[in-house]
Amino acid sequence: FMEALRVFEQFAVSEEGNSSTNVRIQTFVYLSIARINEHFLKGSFTDGLKLIPEIKEKLKEYELHLDKHRVLVFYYRIACLYFGSGDSETAIDYLNKIINWKMSLRTDLQCYARLLHLIAHYELGNYQLLEYLIKSVYRFMAKMNNLSTVEEEVFKFIRKSFSLSPDKLIPAFKRLRDKLLTLQGNPLESRSFMYLDIVGWLESKIEGVPVQEIRRRNYLQNKRKQTDETL
Repeated sequence: FMEALRVFEQFAVSEEGNSSTNVRIQTFVYLSIARINEHFLKGSFTDGLKLIPEIKEKLKEYELHLDKHRVLVFYYRIACLYFGSGDSETAIDYLNKIINWKMSLRTDLQCYARLLHLIAHYELGNYQLLEYLIKSVYRFMAKMNNLSTVEEEVFKFIRKSFSLSPDKLIPAFKRLRDKLLTLQGNPLESRSFMYLDIVGWLESKIEGVPVQEIRRRNYLQNKRKQTDETL
C-alpha cells in the first residue's frame, strides 16, 4: 500500500497527472482517500487531520464536478478521523452533514453515519439524547435492511449500559468485544467491520486510551510480525 501510494503521489505532481481538469479531479479524489486510509492503517488520526483543510478547499473548488455521493464519502471519512483522534463533537458536525442530506443516497453510508453519530454522542455522555437516538437509528437501519448481528449487539449493549454501575461497565465492554471478535470472520458481518472499527473502539474503552492508540499499536505489532516472517 505504502509503495503504491508513493508512486501515486509522484503521478499527482507530474505533467500527466495535471493534463486536464478531469484527471486532476480524479487524482485529488483517489489520492486523498488513499492518504486518509494511510492514517486509518497507521492509527495516526490526529496527524490525518492536517489533510482536512486542503480537502475542503478542493471540494469547494471542484464542487460542480463532483457527485454528491463522493462528497458524503469524504464527510464520513473526515468524521472518522475526528472520532479516532478523540474529537467526537467535530465528528458529529460532519456526520450531521450526511444525516441531514435530503436526497436519497447510499443506504450503507447513511446507516453507518447514524451509528457512528450515536456512538459519538455516547462518548460525549449525552445520555438524555441517546434514548431517542437508539430508537431512531435502530428503526432506520431496520427499515433499510441494514441490521446485522454486530449492530444488534451494539444497540443492546448501549441500552443496557445506562443502568450499569462503573465497576460493571468495563466487564460489559469486554463481553461485547469478545462476542464481536467471534463474528469478524463471518462474511455476513464484514460490512459492519469495514465501515466502523467497533472492536478498536471497545478496546479503547476497556483500556481507557484513545482509539488511535489502539490502532497504532495494532499497526506496529503487525509490522513487526511481517518483518519477522520475512527474516
